[in-house]
Amino acid sequence: MEENKITFCKSGGCTAKLGAGLLSHVLEKLPKGKMDENLLVGYDSKDDAAVYKVSEDLAIVQTLDFFPPMVEDPYIFGKIAATNALSDIYAMGGEVKTALNIVCFPENMDLNILGEIMRGGSEKVIEAGGTLAGGHSIADSDVKYGLSVTGIVHPDKIYPNNQGKPGDCLILTKKLGVGIICTANRVGEASKEAMDEAIESMTTLNKYAAQVCKDYEIHACTDVTGFGFLGHLHEMMDGRLSCHIYASDIPIIKEAVHQADEFMITAGGQKNRNHVGNAVKFENISFAMEEILFDPQTAGGLLIAVSAKEAKSLEKKLQDIGLPAKIVGEITQKTATEITVL
Repeated sequence: MEENKITFCKSGGCTAKLGAGLLSHVLEKLPKGKMDENLLVGYDSKDDAAVYKVSEDLAIVQTLDFFPPMVEDPYIFGKIAATNALSDIYAMGGEVKTALNIVCFPENMDLNILGEIMRGGSEKVIEAGGTLAGGHSIADSDVKYGLSVTGIVHPDKIYPNNQGKPGDCLILTKKLGVGIICTANRVGEASKEAMDEAIESMTTLNKYAAQVCKDYEIHACTDVTGFGFLGHLHEMMDGRLSCHIYASDIPIIKEAVHQADEFMITAGGQKNRNHVGNAVKFENISFAMEEILFDPQTAGGLLIAVSAKEAKSLEKKLQDIGLPAKIVGEITQKTATEITVL
């Protein structure tokens, strides 16, 4: 790694995550210990963050996330990594309170780079309304950065990821395709316009979508990150529901279609396909669109299950604050095929 700039790792952002299948295999074997009735959400539900009840009207939301860089600008990388880490609090319906830096950094690299990374992260914590309260650093051969975040939520107002109901509409708040665009950018193939669009998406806090959601009855919510749209949707269905997804309604970065057709795809996307592909039926869907749906997203949008009677209103309110939000499908009773993409 050069001393004067960040260079790309083999994979950056949420493409660097372990595959869902491998992770599940490990987690299933962990000793669970005595059940704590105040742990309202743990890793058993594959949810976005842990939630622990401390009183009748207060629960703590805890999460952490960090990864290698996927952009060359350290300040932008810091903003993206922080936006991604903060997102899990919003996906649970929570409010950000404090954050701790997690840093891996080579000792022989210019410390100004580290300063720029942490400046970007700090700005996003402030924008979230939280307080940066410290952190931990490790000397490493590669750069990695992220946050451990603590938030709060009312115990009765948690957004689970798996409590959607038949008839609910599914709304996605951000465009898909950032993993593919970042991959193309790494080899000099992405246009500046597409990369700018991806960066804007990856640095937009889900805070604003979550604030709009508070006026609606949200049955389930998750943020779309490393497991891709279909991987996180699979977790939402939880083995008890099915859904129809309308590919033409899904917001995407348009250039991602061209780049996917040119095989600018990620190893993470193929892990996602291998893990969840058997649960998905594609009907007249192009290869490029399939790849976009499996593509790992860094700091992706919220995927929301809301009653059909409120869906159009929520979609419009989200669009009114400048988000490319769209109704992208509906939940049904469980059928032989879990996810049908039309």
